[in-house]
Amino acid sequence: METLQHKIDFSLILTATNANPNGDPLNGNRPRETYEGYGEISDVCIKRKIRNRLQDMGERIFVQSDDRCDDGFDSLRSRAEGNEAIKAISKGKKTNRDEYARTACAEWIDVRSFGQVFAFKSDKGSDGVSVGVRGPVSIQQAVSVSPIDIISMKITKSVNGESGKNKKSSDTMGDKHFVAFGLHVVHGSINCQLAEKTGFTDEDAQKIKHALCTLFENDCSSARPEGSMEVCRLYWWEHEAKTPKYSSAKIHRSLHITKKNDVDVPKSFSDYEITLDAPEDAQPEILDFV
Repeated sequence: METLQHKIDFSLILTATNANPNGDPLNGNRPRETYEGYGEISDVCIKRKIRNRLQDMGERIFVQSDDRCDDGFDSLRSRAEGNEAIKAISKGKKTNRDEYARTACAEWIDVRSFGQVFAFKSDKGSDGVSVGVRGPVSIQQAVSVSPIDIISMKITKSVNGESGKNKKSSDTMGDKHFVAFGLHVVHGSINCQLAEKTGFTDEDAQKIKHALCTLFENDCSSARPEGSMEVCRLYWWEHEAKTPKYSSAKIHRSLHITKKNDVDVPKSFSDYEITLDAPEDAQPEILDFV
């Protein structure tokens, strides 16, 4: 199948209501926020959710979460070395890197989408492998339109996890943090030149699009209860050329989201005014979910 022949830009609007969109492990798992108080969701977190959705769709994924592993491999190295096509061309430092990269891209959709670094240490008597792949799909971190209000509550454990001398009181205290409400925007692009190198096709782009539209399906947890995270709208620009006359930055800047004048503290998607001033010859497909 032919590789992608037209550049794609996209902007995704999502909301978090009484949820922790992306906890910061260095800050007690509190929701991420900027120094100015705006909420953040890392690009790594968003890519993880896209990978999960692609996996749900039956696609082969290289970077799998341990709790979603579907092929029995317990590490990236074992997954790579367990693949017969990869194993056949792996010759340590003498490995043909271009061939290795092409084979990996053909095997796993997340490799040909996001890229991947294959860097594995050598075993006794063999050389290591170091191959880098740059993917065409780039995603920025999500940032909230308005400052967020982070709420923290104390919780207690109702049962002991250990017995004997390691036993702790059943009312051991803990903390739970969540965002009251936050409307976040994610910008991204798909580059044709890099798509040619990885074999990324228009069909792959449509799969990424579907994953974005259903980003929080099968993603619920105690930190993100079902319905607390919602995809509200997707703007999808499919340009006519590999290198369009409008940059991704200009396309993304054409989307304006502001709090309505009569709203003090936004609590829903409808509390915002959304306008688009993209050029006439660069109008996106708009998918609404609210």
